[in-house]
Amino acid sequence: MLEVWFTEQQAASVRLGLRVDAILAKEKTPYQELVVADTAAYGRMLVLDGAVQTTMTDEFVYHEMLTHVPLTIHPNPRQVAIIGGGDGGAVREVLKHASVDAVHLIEIDQRVVEIARHYFPALSESLSHRKAHVHFTDGIQWIRQVRNLDVVMVDSTDPVGPAVGLFQPEFYRSVAEALGPEGVMVAQSESPFLQPNVIQTVVRGMRTAFPVVRLYLAAVPTYPSGLWSFTLGAKHSLPGSIDAKRAVTPTRYWTPAVHAAAFVLPRFVEDLLA
Repeated sequence: MLEVWFTEQQAASVRLGLRVDAILAKEKTPYQELVVADTAAYGRMLVLDGAVQTTMTDEFVYHEMLTHVPLTIHPNPRQVAIIGGGDGGAVREVLKHASVDAVHLIEIDQRVVEIARHYFPALSESLSHRKAHVHFTDGIQWIRQVRNLDVVMVDSTDPVGPAVGLFQPEFYRSVAEALGPEGVMVAQSESPFLQPNVIQTVVRGMRTAFPVVRLYLAAVPTYPSGLWSFTLGAKHSLPGSIDAKRAVTPTRYWTPAVHAAAFVLPRFVEDLLA
């Protein structure tokens, strides 16, 4: 029997291989190569420029940890912006917070949203919510023009191509200026095993813009090494614990206890940040 496999080159000496049951879409957008495939192990999968962006089996880990951590740290999040994340999964999670009045999704590649609406309805259906506003533009330029946001999330691809600017100190300073006095930002910052230099770059960059910078971790099986990092910048000290009244439901990965534990870093990760 003929088998078709997708292989992602996750690092110079590391590849991820997934058996593919069907290729549903493949095209070159103005910004990147886009593929949608059904896989045997992780269900439907979105791939951009050869890198797995999301799968329907493990997407909840990434989206819940990207969103609920900063949203429960901010005392009263009302205005939220997501840079990237055209699949809509982060918007879905943000809208679980009743305090949010508006969530702005800033996606440079319109085809990602269009493909997600067609092939990933469980992720993208929240993009039609009355509180959701989708902007097809460059997130770096957009963030320079807004003020008084409460939370900014950078749901970006790897630091290549159009996403390179989202990993620069100048961008983090623009985000800090766009946030209100109690503002919080978070950005995905890659794997401590395979991309430690990216973590160091992100942390150094955020420290030029925020008085408080903290790293936290989550397990995302299809991302390089399976251990993924997020870097959070805040204009204020972080609360010692999460108010039980702020706990959001339903979730499948995030809980107040997981939230607290995610900031407890292994020694080798602490050493990266020293």
